[in-house]
Amino acid sequence: MKKGRPDMAYRTLSEFQKKIGYHFKNRALLHQALSHSSYANEHRLEHFHDNERLEFLGDAVLEVVSSVFLYHEYPDMHEGQMTRLRASLVCEPTLAMCAREFDLSSYILLGRGEEHTGGRTRNSIVSDALEALIGAIYLDGGLEPARTFIERFILTDIEHKKLFYDSKTILQERVQQDHGQDSIRYNIVGEEGPDHAKLFHVEVTIDGVVAGSGSGSTKKAAEQEAAWQALQSMLSASSTPEGT
Repeated sequence: MKKGRPDMAYRTLSEFQKKIGYHFKNRALLHQALSHSSYANEHRLEHFHDNERLEFLGDAVLEVVSSVFLYHEYPDMHEGQMTRLRASLVCEPTLAMCAREFDLSSYILLGRGEEHTGGRTRNSIVSDALEALIGAIYLDGGLEPARTFIERFILTDIEHKKLFYDSKTILQERVQQDHGQDSIRYNIVGEEGPDHAKLFHVEVTIDGVVAGSGSGSTKKAAEQEAAWQALQSMLSASSTPEGT
């Protein structure tokens, strides 16, 4: 998408729109949604041409659509439960996980410095871009296509995403019944990147055996992903018939 290569920009944006199932009437909105502030600053784009304002709008659209969805899909769920479930569906790591389904991170426009420090893999940047994309779709086509996009890519596989939101607590509760609380350990097995953009790699062990691993921009985020991986392994094991 470099200046002077409109053919490349056209192909790249067209490819991306096929992936998300929405074609923009105003492709400038899509370009803005994919433009991180580091890219806008480096290329001296006009004021407010990065995706931060679109992220603000997309966050509000996402909250409304997910609230309406949960209200209708869970008629017997009380307000507190719906609030917690919505939080699990729209939190930063869950949104970043959803964005991987259509490889959003590959299309985000980053400045060279952010690129070199692993910005493309950071959940915060990817989740912000996803919310900006929702805001762009809303401005370009209205609420209905935004709702369709959100239901397709975010409001799916809800039980697994619910586990992801507070995996450490859920894993502790499940393991404690059989092993005791002290049997779980989270160990940092690697770090990379500069101090302001660290990526942590963590393994969780149960009774000394590695049960899951995860990575994140904070130790807590990496631990949550490791716990989620451990829970997925437990669910897979429990659903496999004995003797297979």
